[in-house]
Amino acid sequence: MADVLPLVEARLRTALGEPDARAAVTFLGTDRIEVLRFQEGDLVRYVTLGMSAQPMSDPTAMVADPVKGPRAELLLSVRAGIADTDKALRPLAVLAASPQVEGVIIAPGASLDVGEPLWPGAPFTSVLVAEPGGLVEDLELDAPADPVHFLPLLPMTPNEAAWKRVHGAQALQERWLTNGTDLRDPARKSVPLD
Repeated sequence: MADVLPLVEARLRTALGEPDARAAVTFLGTDRIEVLRFQEGDLVRYVTLGMSAQPMSDPTAMVADPVKGPRAELLLSVRAGIADTDKALRPLAVLAASPQVEGVIIAPGASLDVGEPLWPGAPFTSVLVAEPGGLVEDLELDAPADPVHFLPLLPMTPNEAAWKRVHGAQALQERWLTNGTDLRDPARKSVPLD
């Protein structure tokens, strides 16, 4: 099968334009993960590149299938100029490496926690994985490989993450919608949860 990453990067360039910055992180025992930054007006988008090189595999499987299995990249959109969000590059790379390191499958509805603020002073230490297909269309690969999904990440405050664990991802997203929450505001407060 052809190398997936050039196809993924081409899809990102088609959907988001040229990246204005990129950084690479390599963790011991994992493939290199890059994070590309795209500026669009007052928004900045960070997208991982490298997570989709290998399919995510069931941690209970004896042998990982080298072709079949879900593939994804992570996408974070925030308003520019409010916080030092460029420091989110390393936490994003950590999340993108977690399928290789921890053997997890990242899917919509999941909570991912980095254990520290996503960037200096951020009120968020975790993200909710949203449904793909909005900003960047799925990238179909030759059979039998699964398509690459571009999964949006929605930053959550610790209170929102705890509330989501009890009530579920759908309930939290409805709460955000009802309250008109700007999920791209890197300094936003927690949504009312009472």
